[in-house]
Amino acid sequence: MSRARIRLATAVFASALAIGTLPAAAYAAPVNGASAASRHHALSTETIRQIPLQGAVNVRDLGGYRTYTGGQVRQGLVYRSDALSKLTASDVTTVSGLGLTKVVDFRIPMEVQYDGADKLPAGLASTSRSVSDLGLYGTLVSAIGSGDPVKQEQMLGGGRAESYMRDIYRTFVTNPDSRSQFATTLREIADGNQGPMLYHCSSGKDRTGWMSYVLLRALAVPQDAAERDYLASNTFRGAYDAQVRAGLKQSGRMQNPDLLIPLQEVRQDYLDSATTQMEADYGSFYGYLTQGLGLDVKTLAKLQAKMVR
Repeated sequence: MSRARIRLATAVFASALAIGTLPAAAYAAPVNGASAASRHHALSTETIRQIPLQGAVNVRDLGGYRTYTGGQVRQGLVYRSDALSKLTASDVTTVSGLGLTKVVDFRIPMEVQYDGADKLPAGLASTSRSVSDLGLYGTLVSAIGSGDPVKQEQMLGGGRAESYMRDIYRTFVTNPDSRSQFATTLREIADGNQGPMLYHCSSGKDRTGWMSYVLLRALAVPQDAAERDYLASNTFRGAYDAQVRAGLKQSGRMQNPDLLIPLQEVRQDYLDSATTQMEADYGSFYGYLTQGLGLDVKTLAKLQAKMVR
């Protein structure tokens, strides 16, 4: 992207802020009316571009979404994914075809230790950028490893798993280290010299889901479309997660593997826990971007100029 274009995008973005059209037009829900209805119809026809692999089930191109500004998020620049540690040789060839220049891994060291490092094309290595899961992975290892149905119920039953998830989502907003990791990733995406990149966690749904929700909304993708992208993990992961539960029951490690469902799924109320915290701490989504993540107007303008056509 040329310097002249960056200067122009920054000037337009700053002018929009000055007259109040941003972030209101870009980051708020549309008003009722024919134009809003037609936008909703257009958005409802959008399809999510999944990258089919054998060793990962939640790999997607974030491009294709329409924005409030009349643009469309470019494809082939940013991908979201679950862990890439179980890719087959054929999968690695497919990933090679994406032309990735960077892979960001949000997993904590314990996850990498148990599940394995990413399998990537030659010359490409993951960048570790751990985002806290509040000890959830360790809790799961302990609960499942015990093989004790009473202990498993005590740890995960009675709404405790759901509460755990809501707490994790709040820390996406409140934890300074987590905010720093998300902010660094957004700055890299905005960098005109950064080529196609992919970020992921273990299941590609919580840390990755929040990162994707924030990115899409920062690009002025309507909130309902960003939420649909977040919730789509249930579609892509449903069959695989059911197989995991069936295997745990068959092996005798869990009598009631349905205790895991609240941890395997994404839910609107999990996302709402983060956005409610965001509004409480920063007043708005734009406040979260600028104050919470420390992104200035120039960076947000570069993000728009690079990612939206």
